[in-house]
Amino acid sequence: MNASFSSEFDLTGQTAVVTGARRGIGLAMAEALARAGADIIGVSAQLEPEGSEVEELVTSHGRVFTGLRTDFASTLEVAELGETLAEARVDILVNNAGTIEREPAAEHSMALWDRVVKVNLSSQFQLTQHVGKSMLERGAGKIIFTASLLSFQGGINVPGYTAAKSGIAGLTKALANEWAGRGINVNAIAPGYIATDNTQALRADEDRSQAILDRIPAGRWGRPSDIAGATVFLASRASDYVSGVVLPVDGGWLGR
Repeated sequence: MNASFSSEFDLTGQTAVVTGARRGIGLAMAEALARAGADIIGVSAQLEPEGSEVEELVTSHGRVFTGLRTDFASTLEVAELGETLAEARVDILVNNAGTIEREPAAEHSMALWDRVVKVNLSSQFQLTQHVGKSMLERGAGKIIFTASLLSFQGGINVPGYTAAKSGIAGLTKALANEWAGRGINVNAIAPGYIATDNTQALRADEDRSQAILDRIPAGRWGRPSDIAGATVFLASRASDYVSGVVLPVDGGWLGR
């Protein structure tokens, strides 16, 4: 690769915050950013103090890792995280923390609804406010949300999750409208059907899993590592004129 071209993707000297970094897509995102040169602040509700998989992967690439625990269902804890991060120089914020609850809409309790919307949408905005203010002061920053195919579609038995992920798509555009002219790129990645804990129930249902595979032109479930390239692109100088985009990484699902 031409050296000047590859430098557009070089994140050396930058600090990236990745929420939901303990496993799955967040883990793959954190490793990808570290591989591109960024130091990583990983955040998760159950992140081990030492020796976590994400820490081992990040440090294996010669980068510095800092682990923080935050319950994204807690407004207080998210505010404390925001204050902590506001004191650091955060160049890249990846809002990936999330949860899902599967219940038919008629039986979906308000407690489940409130928790899903809190974790997947409200906390994302709350944290982005804190970090975004510091980015605005510097006139530079990259913010990446994890959206979903359900930012475009309705899904089945996941009304709270669909509402929240649809909100993430709208929030991405709203913040991009305000901040693109002030040096901050705000975009989102919409993963397709990825083999993670969140999709375990679907993959365990033989008929449902086959129906999903039949619609994916790529012919397979996605892997967390499939999200790596899009993450580095949206975090790097290569995407400086990309703003307000919800980028599907779905094996062709939406084009079917």
